[in-house]
Amino acid sequence: MFDAAIAAALPDKTLPAYLPKPPKGRTLVVGCGKAAASMAKAVEDHWLGELSGMVVTRYGYHVQTQRIEVVEAAHPVPDEAGRKAAERMLKMVQGLSADDLVLFLVSGGGSALLSLPAPGLTLADKQAINKALLKSGANITEMNCVRKHLSAVKGGRLAAACAPAKVITLAISDIPGDDPAVIASGPTVADATTFADAVAILEKYRISEPKTVVDHLRAAKDETPKPG
Repeated sequence: MFDAAIAAALPDKTLPAYLPKPPKGRTLVVGCGKAAASMAKAVEDHWLGELSGMVVTRYGYHVQTQRIEVVEAAHPVPDEAGRKAAERMLKMVQGLSADDLVLFLVSGGGSALLSLPAPGLTLADKQAINKALLKSGANITEMNCVRKHLSAVKGGRLAAACAPAKVITLAISDIPGDDPAVIASGPTVADATTFADAVAILEKYRISEPKTVVDHLRAAKDETPKPG
């Protein structure tokens, strides 16, 4: 029964039916998560048009692909490989046109794997707050609220960078309730949470370090893109 349940969610079975028609312009595939490489392979196997891009997955989860680059990084605490991949991905989606399509492939683990600190923060800051959250007892929705407000790509920021290209997100969810805004901290989904929410979560779990993170959240200078 367990094996059957896992097999039913595998990308090669679930993903092809949701692929859109190729656009007039370019198709760029980007993504993150423990299933991201398998999802990229499924796209390659069923896509009829031109294709390029990059996804980031966990060490040991590499799948051989032809047109979409697969990068490996650390999970659940982010590392330099994940930071570099996120930085490259943000650059990749710049300068697209309204005729182009960005296909974003996302699954569980993407929050750690795609980790680009917001301006003024460092990877060490992100690593420290991730460790503190993991130890705190915070649930995944609370953790990802904080992560969104410390990131240059999460909480809809990656989608904003893709404009004016069309963005389609295909997600394999590991989140109770399957809220797209919570899966991997929603890099391509509008964020209804706020800096104030993130501060309240740190206060709830008595997290006061690193100070740079707390100060960044309290300053609330660059809010995430909101629904509507």
